[in-house]
Amino acid sequence: MVAAVIRAAHPLPRRALFAPAAAPVLVVKVGSSLLVAPDGLTRRDWAASLAADIAACRRAGQQVVLVSSGAIALGSRRLGLPRGGRSSLEDAQAAAACGQILLAGLWSELIGAHGLAAAQMLVTLGDFEDRRRYLNAAATLGRLLALGAVPVLNENDSVATEEIRFGDNDRLAARVAQAAQAGALILLSDVAGLYTADPARDPAARLVADVHDLGEVAGMAGTSSGSGMGSGGMAAKIEAARIARAAGVAVAIASGRGRHPLARFLASGEGTIFHPQAGMTARKAWLAGRMQVAGRLRVDAGAVAALRAGRSLLPAGVTAVEGGFARGDAVDVIGPDGVPVARGLASYDAAEARAIAGRQSDAVAAILGHAPRSAMIHRDQLVML
Repeated sequence: MVAAVIRAAHPLPRRALFAPAAAPVLVVKVGSSLLVAPDGLTRRDWAASLAADIAACRRAGQQVVLVSSGAIALGSRRLGLPRGGRSSLEDAQAAAACGQILLAGLWSELIGAHGLAAAQMLVTLGDFEDRRRYLNAAATLGRLLALGAVPVLNENDSVATEEIRFGDNDRLAARVAQAAQAGALILLSDVAGLYTADPARDPAARLVADVHDLGEVAGMAGTSSGSGMGSGGMAAKIEAARIARAAGVAVAIASGRGRHPLARFLASGEGTIFHPQAGMTARKAWLAGRMQVAGRLRVDAGAVAALRAGRSLLPAGVTAVEGGFARGDAVDVIGPDGVPVARGLASYDAAEARAIAGRQSDAVAAILGHAPRSAMIHRDQLVML
């Protein structure tokens, strides 16, 4: 299985995925460990070199959106908090509130040195899970790019609680790529890409150059941040790739170590590249990228086959209903093997869904006492996972 995804790098085609012609809008994500040293001080020279890279992209006709971590790490040093400000949620929120001013000021100064305006956007998970707020965020991004600004985004950790957090900026960057209608996303990391095993422990570990099927690499990911400073890990990066690829976005994990990391990647294509899927409609890509669902519908094998054939989910194929969702909420569809196969917007609330689960469509009206909707989840409101 591993051999199937380790392919020789093809520099020109790989680089072309991230060039202005294929990606007029490029999203770049920076992790905390790249921007902030272990002592809590900013790696200013490194950040200045990245700002120069962004300016070079702009001169080449490519718009850039920057997703930057680092607020908690910077704020914890300023406030003298232990464990990098991550001893408690309250400490993290306080550190973020202090550090975000420092982070925004840094990028405003460094990007401004190239005659470009930096614009700060602080977002939470809810800004992307709720359809109306998502569209508002997308409109703001679009307007900023049209005005020639460089949007700089971060999670609003000063107000986000554990229940409404992305928890890492990799997945945030993927949602931003969707909202900005980007062609490509580059995750600059303290590792050079996805390996077949932990390269620090296994000398036989090999870099995975190209990924066309996420199923082939799902078992290779770790969940912890290598530096201990950030909140992500390789598993978060693979999930980010899943979210972005659903919208037709190419994704790269590339080394951010050393100066001019963006220019170096764009010149070499070195790292792991997740090749994009055929793009879904904007609405379905948003639905596929949702990170919170209100319930689950368990279905039989016949229903799974029907969904894969492009049909709607009918009540007859539902074997169990879990959760307390309302009509219009996002729910996952779970196959008989326990694996999620689809996600969609429920046509019925949970109580009605339980009443009609397993029943034929012509019996639904008598059970509910009103004319039924055509499906438990209509195919237009459903995406395969």
